[in-house]
Amino acid sequence: MATKVLVPLLGEGVEEVTVIKWLKQEGDSVKELEPLLEVNTDKVDTEIPAPASGTVLKIVAQEGLPAKVGTILAFIGKPGESVEVSGSQVSSVKPAKQSTVSAQPVTPSTVNRPSSAEIGFISPIVAKIAAEQGVNLSQVQGTGLNGRITKNDVMAFVESGKSASIKPSNLQPANMQPAAGDQLIKHTVIRKQIAEHMVLSKHTSPHVLTVMEADMSKVVAHRNANKDIFARDGINLTYTAYFMMAIVTGLKAYPMTNSSWTDEGILVHKAVNIGMATSLGEEGLIVPVIKNADDLSLLAMARAVNDLASRARSKKLQPDEVKGGTFTLTNHGVSGSLFAFPVINQPQTGILGVGAMQKRVVVNNDAIAIRPMVYLSFVFDHRILDGASADWFLMKVKETLENWS
Repeated sequence: MATKVLVPLLGEGVEEVTVIKWLKQEGDSVKELEPLLEVNTDKVDTEIPAPASGTVLKIVAQEGLPAKVGTILAFIGKPGESVEVSGSQVSSVKPAKQSTVSAQPVTPSTVNRPSSAEIGFISPIVAKIAAEQGVNLSQVQGTGLNGRITKNDVMAFVESGKSASIKPSNLQPANMQPAAGDQLIKHTVIRKQIAEHMVLSKHTSPHVLTVMEADMSKVVAHRNANKDIFARDGINLTYTAYFMMAIVTGLKAYPMTNSSWTDEGILVHKAVNIGMATSLGEEGLIVPVIKNADDLSLLAMARAVNDLASRARSKKLQPDEVKGGTFTLTNHGVSGSLFAFPVINQPQTGILGVGAMQKRVVVNNDAIAIRPMVYLSFVFDHRILDGASADWFLMKVKETLENWS
């Protein structure tokens, strides 16, 4: 009997995944636990292993479409073995055609305003797209979990020509058409998610930047004295671990920086969970989270940094490992950038950008000296922090680095 390949539960609250790429095709042989396909959820690309050895008899889930947890992705069995798939078993479904729904004129008063009881839960991204495209969500057939309307459902409805002909005036210009010699690079799932998250953040928080410069002499000396000792335990002592520890000190000294804005008030988080922006090259970036960072020693922090960065680049992260962050560090200096204006990772209060460390001439105790210096760029939500309180936090981070012992 053929073995069903099901969408696994990849984390708490994960209801569906998007199939990114099949690593095996129908007719290919596969071994048990050999990677079979890649899926994405919450910006995490994850390989799904084959549950059994055999031949890929049938691929049910299509690339680029959502697949609900617990439904069938494919069948593995003996060559020539027959399989049957009922409609309820199909894990990824193309957006339903709207041919049975008549187009209704949409006015500004009716755009995106059916009652929640009629259309169920709508994510902010879906609501934003619907408003921009002039879509009445009561006319859209949802294909997500329990009939939830997804972004793909809204876009499919727009492409069908049934959305409002008059759209809000603040829409972006129409997409440019490729000219001769131009190359169109299709958006990846991660790139789309990054774009949505960044635009949402800039529309949500009033971003303010403050910059300070830190003398890294004592950190450099400490790392040089201890990196071989750490290496004996298989740990690469990177400067990122020091920045993370300095952030912990700053967050503990000024807890409002470890908070989120809500309509009822400012939610100050008890847990200190620091996200670590990690580049995936041309694919984009991902932000794994070090949970309860305030409980870690430098050794434990360095181990966590090594582990998460390594598994992020090899697509071994779990969805829960990119959730729950209360603050974020982005070390843009690794690519040579001196300082930057990072975008806040919602719903957090702030993000600290660290530039490239350079030896510069500075005045130290009225004497000219050469020191390893680094710019610290702190971007904060001005609804929560004012300039003075933001600078207090950043000064604490700076002092922690400069007085390392």
